[in-house]
Amino acid sequence: MMTSKFKRQSHLVGTKIRSLRKDRSLTQADLAHRIGIQQSDLCRMENGEYKVSLETLFKILSIFEMNIADFFNEDAAAVSRDREYEFLREYQKLSPRAQEEVQSFIQFKVQSEDKVREERIKKEN
Repeated sequence: MMTSKFKRQSHLVGTKIRSLRKDRSLTQADLAHRIGIQQSDLCRMENGEYKVSLETLFKILSIFEMNIADFFNEDAAAVSRDREYEFLREYQKLSPRAQEEVQSFIQFKVQSEDKVREERIKKEN
């Protein structure tokens, strides 16, 4: 049984594979044939219903002429953007007074981290 987190990750990988395949004007049948799997298995992978083995992922990356870091880096950026948009949506729901409190807290945290960074630099020198 797949956990919710695993399902999300499988879906992200599958969505990325589908996007890359379509960007290169390949059909599922074309890509499946090139990596040596059934078209139905590729369809299930793209839908997040079937986990992609590392061997299969490396074959796909080879066909797309990309490395694994590039493959996952874009997904990480998308997740980060989603998190930022969610934060902004929640922030906008707050009253003006509550928004001011959030801004003050963020300024406090930034200043605190700046001080920690400065102390670290002084210790290194």
